[in-house]
Amino acid sequence: MKRKQNDLSALEERLGYRFKDKALLEQALTHKSFVTGRKHASNQRLEFLGDRILGLAVADMLFQSFPGNLEGELSQRHTALVRNETCVEVALLLDLGAHLHLGAGERNAGGERNHSILGDACEAVMGAIFLDGGYEPAKLMIERYWRPLMTASAQAPRDAKAVLQEWALGRGLPVPNYREVERTGPDHKPLFRVSLELPGIIPAEGVGPSKRDAERAAASTMLAREGILTHE
Repeated sequence: MKRKQNDLSALEERLGYRFKDKALLEQALTHKSFVTGRKHASNQRLEFLGDRILGLAVADMLFQSFPGNLEGELSQRHTALVRNETCVEVALLLDLGAHLHLGAGERNAGGERNHSILGDACEAVMGAIFLDGGYEPAKLMIERYWRPLMTASAQAPRDAKAVLQEWALGRGLPVPNYREVERTGPDHKPLFRVSLELPGIIPAEGVGPSKRDAERAAASTMLAREGILTHE
């Protein structure tokens, strides 16, 4: 797992944090495909930790930045900022792909550009910073990259489930029925698939890391298919 010192130094510069224990940063960059048959630890545990640190730091940032927002609006903003796509966006800004430890098969398959791997590595790096220096430096790193994304976003979008329910009731239809179809993935990072049904309308499905997110995804799919706008 040796690499040129200036490689990690450049990454630390982008992170705005210097590790006391470089091994933690190396572990955060180690995909599970690399550890097969080796004694190195992968970044999965750090990813679990970093996910929680990110959630807390973003919630704190939103709470302080939008004093007029109610819980529902804050939740929508929070969901948008902590989703995998946002972590991938930050991972690309950090150029994490160039620093990843990947197994040969994953490397040949373009793993350094795989969005799932990049998003997980980004969370793992946050977990590593937390273990190395505590919550404050982890929070500072998150604010460095997530605050511009927060301020660049427009007004919190209307909740797709609320829009769909208003639309349905306005046409004399019952409240939309959401049904969990499948749950996959590990306990710490499940993936839910939900089916949405309304009489006389083709059912829609949605997938997400929670039932609520999956239901919103299903509602968004149906709204888009029916040509219903969600913005105010």
